[in-house]
Amino acid sequence: MNQRTLKNTYFFEGKGLHTGTYAHMKVMPAPAGFGIRFYRVDLEGQPEIEALAQNVTNTSRSTTIGCGEAQAVTIEHIMSALTGLGVDNARIELDNQEVPILNGSAEPYVKAFQADGLEDQGVPRQYITLPLAIEVSDPRTGSWVKIEPADAPSAHITVDFNSPVLGVQQAHWDEQTDYASEIAPCRTFCFYREIEPMLKNNLIKGGDLSNALVVTDTGYMDNPVLHFPDECGRHKLLDLLGDFRLAGGYLNARITAFKPGHPINTKAAKAIRALLK
Repeated sequence: MNQRTLKNTYFFEGKGLHTGTYAHMKVMPAPAGFGIRFYRVDLEGQPEIEALAQNVTNTSRSTTIGCGEAQAVTIEHIMSALTGLGVDNARIELDNQEVPILNGSAEPYVKAFQADGLEDQGVPRQYITLPLAIEVSDPRTGSWVKIEPADAPSAHITVDFNSPVLGVQQAHWDEQTDYASEIAPCRTFCFYREIEPMLKNNLIKGGDLSNALVVTDTGYMDNPVLHFPDECGRHKLLDLLGDFRLAGGYLNARITAFKPGHPINTKAAKAIRALLK
């Protein structure tokens, strides 16, 4: 398979989920071998932040990357969209610190990019191949991720939310999965009991029922129409695909994860980068 980039420049704008700040974002084509890079065009010199695991600076309820004073907050949804559609190279310009949350899913990006198709760059994609399996875990949360060498990329997750509403959910992705219809529409979510603690921690300033599902002890606030019965589990897979792209490309590996989240996902991506060195 050859590397691919976008055919056009795409514009998105809106408030950030956690900071509440309004941002404009451009997602643009980039040359072969470029990877994914963010540029803070509102800062002097328009500093570049490569979307790589070593640049992760925060994983509190989202993934933030940074370089010096420049940060790009909540990058996982755009990273997931690019990965799920098979985009190797893209330049992303941001005029504030946080990526717009839009509707809380990757669907707005996917619909925009798919309308024009992708540009074949005529250069073979260099898959990341691991010499051995890696496993990382967090005894505090019970989360673990295992990455095993394979002939093609895949990811399978199991999430246990300790919730009578959500129960235990599983989700799967591989190169035959229709990311656009099966994963991209799945929205971010939180539990009602988490809202006050997150607000006290200076998070979700831009969160509301237009960009997140809120789970109570008996159902969902405002009775939204779910895209899938296991939409929350699928969103966890959406996040994982975005976070794992920080390994630096597409992994020829089988990812198996239990209770994944941004801290364990990015820890695994860092372990991959360290192993490849």
